[in-house]
Amino acid sequence: MQRVQQLKKLGRRVQKGFTLIELMIVVAIIGILAAIAIPQYQDYVTRSRWSSPLSEVAPLKQAIAQCAQVSGGDLTTCDTIAKLTAATGYPAVPAPTGVTLTFGAGATAAATATQIDIEMVATAANLGSGNTCSVRLRGTSNANAITWAGTTFGGTCTRAQTGV
Repeated sequence: MQRVQQLKKLGRRVQKGFTLIELMIVVAIIGILAAIAIPQYQDYVTRSRWSSPLSEVAPLKQAIAQCAQVSGGDLTTCDTIAKLTAATGYPAVPAPTGVTLTFGAGATAAATATQIDIEMVATAANLGSGNTCSVRLRGTSNANAITWAGTTFGGTCTRAQTGV
C-alpha cells in the first residue's frame, strides 16, 4: 500500500507543466491560424465597406434601365446625366462615399447601343485606394431588360475585396 502511494507521489511530481515541444506546437497552430485568418478578415472588412457604394448606385442603374425602356433600348441616349434627366427626371448622379463615380460618356469605354458602364474608383484608403481599387458595373441591354455584371480593375483589387 505504501509503495502505491509513493508511485502516485512520484507521478504527480514528474508532470507539473507543459513540455517545450507542446508549447511549440500550440504556438505553431496559432501562427498558422493567424496567417489564414488575418488576410481573410481584412478582405471581409474591405468588402463590407464596398457594399455601401455599390448599393448607392442602385437608383442610377434603375434610372438607366428606365431611360433605355423609354428610348427603345438604345443606351447611348442614357449616357449623361442631362439625357437621364430629360428622359426620366432623374435629378443627379449619386456621390457614394469613398469613390469617384463616372458612367456612360465619362467612363473608360463609351456607351454603345447595347452596353453602358458605371465605374467607381476608390478614393478612400479603407476601400483600397492605395492599390487603385476600382469596380466597373457593365449594363448590357437585351430584349426587355438590362443585366448588370460587375468586374474589378486596376491595381491589385480582387473580387474577394469588393464582392463584385
